[in-house]
Amino acid sequence: MENIEDLIENFSMLEDWEDKYQYLIELGEKLPPLEEKYKTDAWKVSGCQSQVWLIPEYKDGLLSFKGDSDAIMVKGIISIVLAIYGNKSAQEIKKIEVEKIFAKLGLGEHLSPSRRNGMMSMVDKIRFYAQNLEK
Repeated sequence: MENIEDLIENFSMLEDWEDKYQYLIELGEKLPPLEEKYKTDAWKVSGCQSQVWLIPEYKDGLLSFKGDSDAIMVKGIISIVLAIYGNKSAQEIKKIEVEKIFAKLGLGEHLSPSRRNGMMSMVDKIRFYAQNLEK
């Protein structure tokens, strides 16, 4: 999986939304599929138009995530969200200014309101997992 700096650089080289859209699809195609046992309501992200599952993994004080969706474009968005939040401590996750990162990627103005809401629902779920680790 690519890191967020690489993603920002790659998106900045793409001229128009069609190219960015195609890149999102490519990112989604690279996302490893989740095992079926994780595709349950327990791991489902509410607030997404498509089905989205996020599974936290905690190791050595850091959180990482696996994710999947039934929609290829959304899988690309998941890839970006996982690149932003993967392999971070709960404290680091809480400090991430995700809106600024989305702005650098140029996604905010091009995603439909429902996809944007879904993206923010994924972020909220990750923050929820991080917050519960601290309790």
